[in-house]
Amino acid sequence: MIFWRIARSRGIIPLVLILVAFGYWRLHSRPPQYIAVEHIGERSVTLWNSLAQVRQPVGDLHYGDRVEVVREVGSSAQVRTASGELGWLLDSRQMMDATVWDQSAALLARVNSLPVQAIGRTKTVSNLRIEPGRNGKRIFQLIRGTPVQILERMVADAPQSSDAGAAVDKDGTDDVRSAKESWLLVKYAPETSSAPVTTAIAGRPAEQVRPASENLVMGSTHAASTDSADAEFPTPPIAGWVLARFIEPDLPGPVRDYASSANLHVIAWFELNRVPDGSGGEAPQYLVAGAPGGEGQICDFTMLRVYTWSTARKRYETAYVESNLCGHLPIRVSRGPEGPAFRFTETGDRPGESTYLMRQTVVRRVKEKSSVAPVKPGGPTHK
Repeated sequence: MIFWRIARSRGIIPLVLILVAFGYWRLHSRPPQYIAVEHIGERSVTLWNSLAQVRQPVGDLHYGDRVEVVREVGSSAQVRTASGELGWLLDSRQMMDATVWDQSAALLARVNSLPVQAIGRTKTVSNLRIEPGRNGKRIFQLIRGTPVQILERMVADAPQSSDAGAAVDKDGTDDVRSAKESWLLVKYAPETSSAPVTTAIAGRPAEQVRPASENLVMGSTHAASTDSADAEFPTPPIAGWVLARFIEPDLPGPVRDYASSANLHVIAWFELNRVPDGSGGEAPQYLVAGAPGGEGQICDFTMLRVYTWSTARKRYETAYVESNLCGHLPIRVSRGPEGPAFRFTETGDRPGESTYLMRQTVVRRVKEKSSVAPVKPGGPTHK
């Protein structure tokens, strides 16, 4: 009481009020400090002005956008965008942390140097993961019918359950109760995978793949889905691991029919060369690698087939068959003066690298690498 009388008599109260107001302004004018840096992991997400039942969108964020997390409330997060705008994401799982983002970038860099083994499409909504296995961090989700480039295959443990009945796995399909599952390393690149492709790129890096402009063959039994979001906001290339049974190879018509009749589950296929078709055009000749039976096998493929074009009969014929091998991706195809050649690594009874040479319609395994022409820079082009 005495203090306020003295302060009033000396005119200090206005000064105190000014100091209090200045302190309040200093504390509340500073932007909230962020607690983490993350990246958007979905094609497109909405940024909201609040978490209230009645709220307004303040903008959209897209895959890869960098945000600063300033506050977390339950499963929601308040973030600051690169432009400084504050807003709420209703589900913080729409982001991936900086560590996973860096791992994703490193995986994409590695994938860009790998030769493409086949082209395929997703059969259903499929999660891309940073490593093979259900425990791998999810980095993106592909819609049904998305074209992808297939690069590698690995085997991981399958989830086990004491329930003998059918279950649904995290990716939305029936869970097969096998001890192992097959996973494929794929690359989704909208600018290079926007159309079905008749052949895979043999011996060329993934970033050099281009869709065919003519003679396109739909290997899928379903129509491809159209992602309008990618048309408006193109998603950058993404690489990741996906369950092999979620991918359907986009095979050329002749290869698809012959593989089906031979009960061959195709893992890789290539156009070896082209020959006159007897009608003024050219017919491609194919190498196919695959395996019968279910998933989770140790070998990437156990069978080889070479399909050549018969000008006299105007049809494809099986020129070479080999079974009971244990081959591993990648298969590398080259073209030289003696004819196309391909090679891959084997384990089991014939460990090491196996090389094959094709002269006209005759395919044989060669023992000396010097008998095969070296791979030309860039490799053959997939049509």
